[in-house]
Amino acid sequence: MYVAVKGGERAILNSYRMLDSFRRGDPSVPTLTLAQIRAQMPLAVDRVMAEGSLYDPQLAALALKQAAGDVVEAVFLLRAYRTTLPRFGYSVPLETTRMSLQRRISATFKDLPGGQVLGPTYDYTQRLLDFSLEDDAAPVPTPLPPAAEPLAASMPRVTDLLERESLMEPEAIPAGDPAPFDLTRAPMSFPATRAARLQNLARADEGFLLSMGYSTQRGYGNTHPFVAEIRYGSVEVELFVEELGHAVTIGEIDVTECQMVSQFTGKAHQAPTFTRGYGLVFGYGERKAMSMSLVDRSLRAQELGEAATSPANDHEFVLYHSDNVEASGFTQHLKLPHYVDFQSSLALLRRIQAERAQGATAAQDAGPRADTGAVPDVPAALVGADAEAQQA
Repeated sequence: MYVAVKGGERAILNSYRMLDSFRRGDPSVPTLTLAQIRAQMPLAVDRVMAEGSLYDPQLAALALKQAAGDVVEAVFLLRAYRTTLPRFGYSVPLETTRMSLQRRISATFKDLPGGQVLGPTYDYTQRLLDFSLEDDAAPVPTPLPPAAEPLAASMPRVTDLLERESLMEPEAIPAGDPAPFDLTRAPMSFPATRAARLQNLARADEGFLLSMGYSTQRGYGNTHPFVAEIRYGSVEVELFVEELGHAVTIGEIDVTECQMVSQFTGKAHQAPTFTRGYGLVFGYGERKAMSMSLVDRSLRAQELGEAATSPANDHEFVLYHSDNVEASGFTQHLKLPHYVDFQSSLALLRRIQAERAQGATAAQDAGPRADTGAVPDVPAALVGADAEAQQA
């Protein structure tokens, strides 16, 4: 054990109390309720659910409140709680063509079956501060009345339309329809299947994916992407009940889905087609879904016969460094006591410098001599340590 941290229990408990006071802030200001966080910070709640890989808006709001708004810390809290929950089954695949849409756009076709549905979006705002929001007594915005004609209950995907014309690569079900890889039950191994990669990306840090996706657009990749379609809305979750012999609906969740298409030159046995990248996240996470689809397509470079020389093409680099819970834990562990490790490095550095000083003094005392070109004997381990010390 570290002697230096012995007897620090009272300091740690006091740190808890200080954290509670820091999180609460000015006691004269009314405390935030979970209902307020859920209703007025929906994008933060959705991000915590997506990266925490647990769909529960109430718990995500609680995690945000406990973490004082630190999204990564809130994700950590939710992910940790998730590990305590029992698992009683797997849902059947979501059918996003039957999504109850709030938003559905395509950047590849202006007129598409079902039409463009803009929905709630910052795309057309001017990004100017709205100082009217400073007024706590401002009137509540009036919601839009229902549309004269409801949206269709089912809308075809743009990629399905392209696939019918043999312009999009088909996505055949693997032979035997094996069960998908479960990242929460088995460690990541390489080469990683696409199912494993998509699971990793679905709960990856949004900022990391945004950076990787951005790099592919700036030339560090082999894709020229187009947004075929983005969908946001609620979709039913179904569970197959063996006793009944069919699936039953157990609830609805909000999801964002993105299909990104990229050019592909084809192979000797395959005609040129578009290829796809896929993104699906909990809640309203358009930027995350787009970034995920860009990175998904980039990770397919090698299997499509393309050069895989960019960071976003490297499976191990992307998948090992995309999880903010692991990245945060590994980075923040540097704050823990490393007294013994540092003291050993410090002692080594002092010894090296002392031996160098002694050598310099001995050479000076010996006086000038003819240069024979010979190099004095220095232990190999000392040379390596000296080089490391100079680099440090």
